[in-house]
Amino acid sequence: MLLGDSAVQVVSARQAKAHLVVKFDAVRDRTAAEALRGAVLAVSEEQIDPPPAGSYYYYQIIGMEVWTEDGAPLGEVSEIISTGSNDVYVVRGPQGSETLAPALADVLLEVDPDRRRMVVRLPDLF
Repeated sequence: MLLGDSAVQVVSARQAKAHLVVKFDAVRDRTAAEALRGAVLAVSEEQIDPPPAGSYYYYQIIGMEVWTEDGAPLGEVSEIISTGSNDVYVVRGPQGSETLAPALADVLLEVDPDRRRMVVRLPDLF
């Protein structure tokens, strides 16, 4: 994995209230760790376990093209809102339109991360 521009390995990790405290082999002391605040930690797709069936990582969903079940393009997922009960995908259209698609089984008819495509059945609002 990469921490900023440096390759690192996780030595240990523990939960501390609302945070995760991680010790990396290349970070020797607290001063060095504090200097990394805000740095990007990146792992390759090969280093992560696949999500459970019917679940997806956010990076798989962001940027995905979204189509209605009738074949009309809605746009692409630009943001994911976590509501606590289910996620909501913010789909931005080409003209700046915005559609909210709840991540529910009866709404998400097809999600294909390999093709970067999603088909939805939007709920009637009224």
